[in-house]
Order: sequence, then C-alpha cells, then structure tokens
Amino acid sequence: MSPKEFDRLVEEALRTIPARFRRRMRNVAIVVEKEPPRPGLLGLYEGRPLIHRSVSDSFTLPDRITIYQGPHERMARNREHLFRLVQQTVWHEVAHYFGLTESQVRRAEWRRRRARLV
Repeated sequence: MSPKEFDRLVEEALRTIPARFRRRMRNVAIVVEKEPPRPGLLGLYEGRPLIHRSVSDSFTLPDRITIYQGPHERMARNREHLFRLVQQTVWHEVAHYFGLTESQVRRAEWRRRRARLV
C-alpha cells in the first residue's frame, strides 16, 4: 500500500474516535512512519498526557502520535483487517493522550471488545 493510501486509513480511523474526544485534542500531531524504532510497536504516543496539563503551562511543542505502517501491513490479512488494526492502534494512542496508562488502556480495550460481542 502506498504511504498516501495508508495516511488515508489513519485519517479514517481518527474520524471513528467520538467527536467529544476529538474536539478536546489540541496541540497533537498525528504522523505516519514506515517502521518503528524497536520491534513490536504499532504506534507510539510521545508527550504530556492531557490530565497532567495545567492552564498555567507555558508554550510546549505538540504531542506526537506516530502510527507505523510496516508492522500493520505485515499483520493484516486483508484491507478490512488492516483498517481495524489501524483503528485499534489510533484509539490506543489517543487513550494515552488522554492520560490512560498502558494497563488502563488494555482494560478499556477489553471492555470495548466485549461490548461489541454482546
């Protein structure tokens, strides 16, 4: 898949994040890179989570959510599965932006999957 097509998948995945959360996302850059800095990563959040910010904070550089194209493509069985993987990764990294720890994100993902099955 071309980088431009993958970028569109990431944009589509971002649109699936509920609007009430998207509206609160400020000063965060969403970028796509071909490969992660270390094996096993599908995405990476870098920054200061929203719950740790204050109105008295001075100017800061944007937080960064990176989605890695290569690992997603290698894991995906088909285009639909690729989109679901990207969607899950985007959701996971956005949850970190809002301040959820890795264990909290994993519990929330488990509840989210379970709710879809009911």
